[in-house]
Amino acid sequence: MLADALQVCHPHAAGIDIGEAEHWVAVPPGCDPQPVRRFGTFTVDLDALADWLIDCGITTVAMESTGVYWIPLFELLEARGVQVVLIDPRQATRAPGRPKTDRLDCQWLQRLHAYGLLAGAFRPADQVCVLRGYLRHRQMLITYAAHHIQHMHKALEQMNLKLTQVVSDITGATGMAILKAIVAGERDPQRLAKLRNARCHHDEDDIAKALQGTWRAEHLFALQQAVALYAFSHQQVALCDQQIKAHLETFADQSAGQPLPPKARRHTKTNEPRFEARTPLYRMAGVDLTAIEGIEEGTALAILAEIGTDMHRWPSVKHFCSWLGLCPQHQISGGKVLSRRVRPGAHRVTVALRLAARSLHHSQSALGAFFRRMKARLGTPKAITATAHKLARLVYHLLKHGSAYVQQGLDAYEAQYRERKITTMAKQAKALGYTLVPLPA
Repeated sequence: MLADALQVCHPHAAGIDIGEAEHWVAVPPGCDPQPVRRFGTFTVDLDALADWLIDCGITTVAMESTGVYWIPLFELLEARGVQVVLIDPRQATRAPGRPKTDRLDCQWLQRLHAYGLLAGAFRPADQVCVLRGYLRHRQMLITYAAHHIQHMHKALEQMNLKLTQVVSDITGATGMAILKAIVAGERDPQRLAKLRNARCHHDEDDIAKALQGTWRAEHLFALQQAVALYAFSHQQVALCDQQIKAHLETFADQSAGQPLPPKARRHTKTNEPRFEARTPLYRMAGVDLTAIEGIEEGTALAILAEIGTDMHRWPSVKHFCSWLGLCPQHQISGGKVLSRRVRPGAHRVTVALRLAARSLHHSQSALGAFFRRMKARLGTPKAITATAHKLARLVYHLLKHGSAYVQQGLDAYEAQYRERKITTMAKQAKALGYTLVPLPA
């Protein structure tokens, strides 16, 4: 049998099938007379599970990343000194025709893990996991706030108040001033129009015309609720920013006392952290990721919160880009390439790098020129992927080698591209029996 031919890599391995109400655990048959047991999910049950594994001499455990049910047990086993391998459920798919039960699933996981056939998922250090939790919660609050903006739009449209046609953003200075006045009881379009900010493109007459509506009670109530919930969500985001700032101060200083180089002030985005994050991020990583064009403080914070600063988990930059899904995934059959598409997925670092790449469209830098050249040749989606891949390589090298980012410059990039193009054309001409001769100046 194939199982007999395989070599056991982890003789003291266990497999756990994770569930909401119960966990099924399998250990090697020689470790206990009852090698498969069922445990509850209360804390006392998890303690009993960990005690049993330690009594059986288990040193490593494989479990699937099922929802969030694995997190308490994962943290408990790690604290007890047991190595936990978190796997993608797709890795442990059973063969067709085999019955599927919780008992058989945990035994199957134990067997695969014993033979070393399971690859563990990436999970950063615990200190980074705390930062990641804060960032993900912050993003959830921002998503809630975006939903409340949609509710404002809906209530305004139902009352035929065309505020969205005369202000670019209803959560801006003019929009919020008018909305707060409406919620406070003001109904006169002329008085509402006088709340217009001086930078607003439309004049008071246009705004007054847009604010002539029906003012139905149920829609006004919905608008009041949406405005209040939007303000509350941003209050919670501010509290979350305070927690993130405090946690960043707990990281060890990796900057070796080197001062943070100055940086040109850029436009602050709407959902950027409401504190100066560049300095603590520089101390945490030892390098300034915001020096890379397109990467702002929020992007750098999202990247470091997801992957941390230890890049030795990926042997090379190619492994890192493949893990992010930013390089082609070749599918070959019969010597024929069936597909070169990138692996589908929505990793948070990948999303952040794609957004950073898209922001380089008008950048007068080497990365901006690269994005525009790829866009003209391949189209926008592929140009975003190619530029995000280049950004990922820069992030990897900066974090792994601790070297400062040196901006190439637009002129140097254009000159390098010209020389490369001349070299390519000279080779093509030589292959056809011609010689490339420059024109006289």
